[in-house]
Amino acid sequence: MGMKTQAEKDVHELNKTKGRLDSVGCGMCVAKWMQVTIHLQNGHTHSCHHPRTHKIPLDEIKKDPSALHNTWYKKHARKEMLTDARPSECDYCWNVEDNSDVFSDRILKSNEPWAKSFWDKIQHKKDNKNYLIDWRENVNPTYVEVVFSNACNFKCSYCAPHISTQWMNEIKDKGGYPTTTKFNSLGGLKHSQLMPIPHKEENPYVEAFWKWWPDLYQDLHTFRITGGEPLLSKDTFKVLDYIIKTDKPNKNLVLSVNTNMGAPDELMDKFIEKVKIITERNLVKDFQIFTSIDGWGTKSEYIRHGLNYRAFWKNCEKTLTKLTKPSLTFMVTYNALSVFNFDLFIEQLYLLKEKYNSVDRYTSNSVVADISYLRHPSHQSVRILPKVFQENIQSQVNLMHSIQEKGFTEKGDDVFSHMEMEKLQRIYDWCQGDIDEKSLKRNRYDFYQFFTEHDKRRKTNILGVFPEIKQFWEECSKIKKDEVV
Repeated sequence: MGMKTQAEKDVHELNKTKGRLDSVGCGMCVAKWMQVTIHLQNGHTHSCHHPRTHKIPLDEIKKDPSALHNTWYKKHARKEMLTDARPSECDYCWNVEDNSDVFSDRILKSNEPWAKSFWDKIQHKKDNKNYLIDWRENVNPTYVEVVFSNACNFKCSYCAPHISTQWMNEIKDKGGYPTTTKFNSLGGLKHSQLMPIPHKEENPYVEAFWKWWPDLYQDLHTFRITGGEPLLSKDTFKVLDYIIKTDKPNKNLVLSVNTNMGAPDELMDKFIEKVKIITERNLVKDFQIFTSIDGWGTKSEYIRHGLNYRAFWKNCEKTLTKLTKPSLTFMVTYNALSVFNFDLFIEQLYLLKEKYNSVDRYTSNSVVADISYLRHPSHQSVRILPKVFQENIQSQVNLMHSIQEKGFTEKGDDVFSHMEMEKLQRIYDWCQGDIDEKSLKRNRYDFYQFFTEHDKRRKTNILGVFPEIKQFWEECSKIKKDEVV
């Protein structure tokens, strides 16, 4: 027998991880303990980006700032996982597992390097007996993602006012959208306690973070700053300066920053300068830069309102040229409008990989696509599309495989990782699952209502950018509100 390919080795490791998780419980996931996203602008948190966020009680962080992560709400979900149950908030993974044979994020995340050390905590011995970790125990997560501010210069179609100040300004001026869900209305945000704390007011969640930070910093495997647009927040640069100036740098840290690659030039240059200092002084183990794109050219500009695609691509190349160690990951929120030219993005991604992948970087596969399907708002999900359009997704998966077969002509490396290809494949598989007809009709009604209003407010033209959907658009326009509510 020949040697196993890297893809075969990856699958073997993922199967081992699945077996280990299932030995604890069918819903077990390391992310619930060791991964957290904290939205400091409004005091919300969740572990894994798929479940909805929940409010962090102020009385809990007054007692212990680590309650930014270790909320009682989250602890009860951990209890379910330890008792062979599936927390309902984690249904993204249950949808994947119940409708396909591919690995869900429950397994992919639990196989990540930041998750490895958790097994010494979750399953331990005491007095020659095996014990599981107490679900009430406070833990310092090893993977932390933080949002300092909702300041942002984009208005992506699926985003929200509590994440983007541009969205907030629009909604304050013109109100929510005329969908059945009143998309992005401030009433809904207030009801969900998602309204951001005004920038000029004191923020107890940011204060709690900086109290926790010196202790948290030393235990971190990965620390990731996201937004909003992080380069518009002074706290982002405060973190970078802390790492540059501290006497005890955590040199095992994987430091990550998200940016939409559309910040003003002076902030992009300031960011690149500080990252250069950190990486050239070896103050971290790895530095990863994340950006977002959901298609190609004018279509991507329509989805991510405020994006200048040429400037975006120029900043990507500038970052990869001036910073010779960090990697760049494209986070794709694959939505209903992504399907029409995502193949062009795949081809350009290949060219970027070929140009910048290097053994001199922290990872030789230095340009990566991380593709997830959009869940909320459901009226922009790929599942609302007719099957003929959904077939585009499988064609895009096939394109990745065909490029993979060619490999890099000079380097001979794999072009796309197993993760990159499988994540796109599972979006197609997810589309093939059953969908309630009434929900489908309502989402199509909302799709038409949302983008009609979108075009009116932003002086855009969906059919001018996406002529492919003309017939589908007309069908959606005929759906009456009393048919779906």
